[in-house]
Amino acid sequence: MTVQSLTLQLPEPIFRYLQQTAAATRRPLEQVARQSIEGNLPPSVTDMPIEIQDELLAMQGLSYDELGRIAVSQGDLDRQARHQQLLERNSAGSITAREREELAALRLAADRLMLRKAYAWAVLRWRGHPTPALHELPLE
Repeated sequence: MTVQSLTLQLPEPIFRYLQQTAAATRRPLEQVARQSIEGNLPPSVTDMPIEIQDELLAMQGLSYDELGRIAVSQGDLDRQARHQQLLERNSAGSITAREREELAALRLAADRLMLRKAYAWAVLRWRGHPTPALHELPLE
């Protein structure tokens, strides 16, 4: 991996805090600063499914309200019920080939929804907005 240099102008309190953290952890200041940057950036979209990468990257340009709507969005209730029904049929061993394909498509859609929601929360957090604890998230 190629390493690039970057010179930053930091407010004094942030710089002091990084210095204190470096001293407390007995690590170089540069390593603490790099970890702070890496740990707070939204996840890289290059690790996401190719079909959704552009959409996720575009989310970084959305407003707080738009990201918030995505973060708390829910899937269609009829699709959720159908997904549950097919899961039960699959567990019972009474699912048809066509239903198995439908189940796979519904699972993929649910996974993509969860990925969009998680990425929206990550972008919100990166922008400094507090993210709720799991028990604080809306159920619907």
